[in-house]
Amino acid sequence: MKKLLFVTILSFLFAFQSCQEEKLSVLEVVTPQQVYDAVYSKGTNAQLLDVRTQEEYVVNHLKNAQNICVTNNDFQEKVKKLDKDKPVYVYCEKGRRSANAAKILTEMGFKKVYDLQGGITNWEESGLETQ
Repeated sequence: MKKLLFVTILSFLFAFQSCQEEKLSVLEVVTPQQVYDAVYSKGTNAQLLDVRTQEEYVVNHLKNAQNICVTNNDFQEKVKKLDKDKPVYVYCEKGRRSANAAKILTEMGFKKVYDLQGGITNWEESGLETQ
């Protein structure tokens, strides 16, 4: 009986610890100014990811952004090349696709994922530059 109780408690603690580990990813929606400050400040190690189509990217994009389209079948394969331990800032046109991409990244184990609120549209409306 004591062994059964011990095994039950041990199983519970293991399950609880596993749940805690899953919550190590951070997903946060951030303003254009927060992205600007994080990505373009000195010594930053942030990764900037434009998840729109290549056609949209060539029209305008944020400086130093990588383009990996979230609607392409190879999205997960391509983002595996990013560093999961460095912050990733994602954006699209208005926020829907980047929200989807941010969810995928956190499910893949990226530690810190930030989604630009309102996308590049909000960025431009805030008076910030694109390329």
